[in-house]
Amino acid sequence: MNLTSGANMRPLTPNKYCLGIDQIQRFLPHKQPFLLIDKILEIHPAARARDLTPQNQVGTKVVALKCVSYNEPYFQGHFPGFAILPGVLVVEAMAQTASFSLYVHMEHELDRPASPLQCVLVGVDHARFRKPVVPGDRLRIETVVSKCRGRLWAFTCNATVEDQLVAEAEILANLIQGPQSD
Repeated sequence: MNLTSGANMRPLTPNKYCLGIDQIQRFLPHKQPFLLIDKILEIHPAARARDLTPQNQVGTKVVALKCVSYNEPYFQGHFPGFAILPGVLVVEAMAQTASFSLYVHMEHELDRPASPLQCVLVGVDHARFRKPVVPGDRLRIETVVSKCRGRLWAFTCNATVEDQLVAEAEILANLIQGPQSD
């Protein structure tokens, strides 16, 4: 099988990354109720693990899963009688998934008290919501690094439920230096 990623059609590396919730919580600064991904299914880096050269990151692909449960707090008000996952939270789940493009570069530093880099959302373009996401759905999120210019990264993102496209967006993120620990 010849797996490829993004518009540049580079062959994908074999997947050695499948991360559970404990590993996700060690990497992401988000806590409940704003932790919006349950599992990282795949990470396919476009370059060597410690090579953060921007041009070598284009094509890095991450696939995540969000299991949508009726018990989540936003369903009480969005919308009573017709519970749907708010679009802004679908975009946030995409951004959280995209941040795992850095995971292969950072995994050796996860035991440090503070991560040296944070991936901060700075823009969302061309967001489209094709179908509602409802309780019981398994939201599969795929992100691919489409551009890198210094600390500004762009991602092409899509979300599917049962192989049907439900949302898509282009996301911009800035890599910033996180707090330093002594």
